[in-house]
Amino acid sequence: MTTYEAPLRDMRFVLDELLQVEGYADLPGFADAPLDVTNAILEEAGKLASGVLAPLNAVGDEHGCTLVDGAVTTAPGFRDAYRLYTEAGWTGLTASPEYGGQGLPHVLGIAVREIMTSANLAFSMFAGLTHGAANAIASGGTVQQKALYLPPMIEGRWTGTMNLTEPHCGTDLGLLRSRAEPLADGSFSINGTKIFISAGEHDLAENIIHLVLARLPDAPPGVKGISLFIVPKFLVNADGSLGPRNAVRCGSLEEKMGIHGNPTCVMNYDGATGYLVGQPHQGLRVMFVMMNSARLAVGVQGLSLASVAYQNAVHYARERLQGRAAGGAATPEQPADQIIMHPDVQRMLLIQRAFVEGGRALTYWAGLQVDLSHQHPDAGVREAASDLLGLLTPMIKAYCTDQAVECTSLAIQCFGGHGYIREWGMEQFLRDARITPLYEGTNGVQAMDLAARKLKLDDGRAIKRFLARVGDFCDAHAAEVAEVQALRLALADLVAAVDYLATADASATAAGAVDFLHLTALVALGLQWANMTLIAGRQLARGTSEARFYQAKRTTARFYFERILPDTAVHLQRIGLGADTLRALAPDQY
Repeated sequence: MTTYEAPLRDMRFVLDELLQVEGYADLPGFADAPLDVTNAILEEAGKLASGVLAPLNAVGDEHGCTLVDGAVTTAPGFRDAYRLYTEAGWTGLTASPEYGGQGLPHVLGIAVREIMTSANLAFSMFAGLTHGAANAIASGGTVQQKALYLPPMIEGRWTGTMNLTEPHCGTDLGLLRSRAEPLADGSFSINGTKIFISAGEHDLAENIIHLVLARLPDAPPGVKGISLFIVPKFLVNADGSLGPRNAVRCGSLEEKMGIHGNPTCVMNYDGATGYLVGQPHQGLRVMFVMMNSARLAVGVQGLSLASVAYQNAVHYARERLQGRAAGGAATPEQPADQIIMHPDVQRMLLIQRAFVEGGRALTYWAGLQVDLSHQHPDAGVREAASDLLGLLTPMIKAYCTDQAVECTSLAIQCFGGHGYIREWGMEQFLRDARITPLYEGTNGVQAMDLAARKLKLDDGRAIKRFLARVGDFCDAHAAEVAEVQALRLALADLVAAVDYLATADASATAAGAVDFLHLTALVALGLQWANMTLIAGRQLARGTSEARFYQAKRTTARFYFERILPDTAVHLQRIGLGADTLRALAPDQY
């Protein structure tokens, strides 16, 4: 059985010392979240996560969800846990006070999301999807739609979903077939089938608000002809009370590799009543608000699964006795040494630790950009934050989830054969993690978004700003941070990759996109680790009662710069090879 404890000390380090969130007290939301309040929120989140959600993780995996006559029942304990979750106000933590939310900073919401997701990914998805759906309605809905749907969604009485994928249509939404026929009262009749709909039907909330992409009769072909509709499970009266059941049903539940505690539904819309969100044929513009929110959330899922798997791997490695350490017995009084004394286990644990702590810094940094891009009074700051967020979103979604698969696999490896056995609980982390590189746009799609679109957007303004930020750090702290030289080398690799892709043809760009994303992510993590080791060094120099914490931070940083960051050179080499070898085989030669 696995356990989870929120890594509160490291979270405080990132929020307080690395990002210095107290310095933004003049922005909306931040004034209500001073350090003592932030710490109290994280502590309470940790208690709920370790005491309630984590024990249900295996329960949800074992029991899954059941479908009977169109109604889905969640695993034992999930309904009570959801009631506790909503009564404590977690669903409205960062939502607008105008609709009943607490209006706290998004960066704090990222930290809380990490805690809840580490404890129980399947459970956390119910609220996470609702958050994204509410954001989309807040962005594109009418005044009446916001007033009607947002308060109960923010309260958690209603949940939300995102309905894009169809049996024949995944990433290429231009092939979408679902239809929306106008009705006399201004509503629409929605017909079609959607698949892979997380939390599409369940017993946790009174109502489910589906956001559905469909085509109007006069829609032009392709993605320019897609509209977005609110389709409630139960129709909603003008006063907010629930009306009759809508013509939307869960036709079946997918049998899946992981996330068994969250129902993945086939949803059938048979003349369901829907309400247009935004302008006709402009549905993707609004839906991308939810999709971008979801992509960051999935990146956090990757971080969270790696974090909990690492925690359990460390605990096991400290307890398990097996063999003798290289160079002689470390504990001669015992029949064998702890496996944490073996260099190969140390290597695996440090790979996990370097990603988890670096990934935490990176995702929280992205969360801060969300706040700055929306709340800062200076238009230049908002633009710079929006540029950086645009780069970080595909990077975090793809790199963090790729690393989640790698780190959960390494955590299993630390357990040896016990990691492969279900009773230890470790294999669930890997099964759950495997969905994260797939949904909300596969990681290959994220790489193409970065290399083919974001890189050249606004004449490359975002990537130029990012390169300058890394270069400025190196120039400012070369004398204080020994690892700056390694970061400079990695930055040079990234500059060379950017220069190559600036003139590469479409095939070469597509062939090098994944390597480019990983190269960029390694440099972004390198910037975080350089900053963290700078802070740790200063703390140690002035004298601190937490010397072991800061020493461990510097040691992990050294491991990252010595053993992981040099991979940028390999990625650059592969980018420069273009697409020739990849295209050398004809389809019938595979």
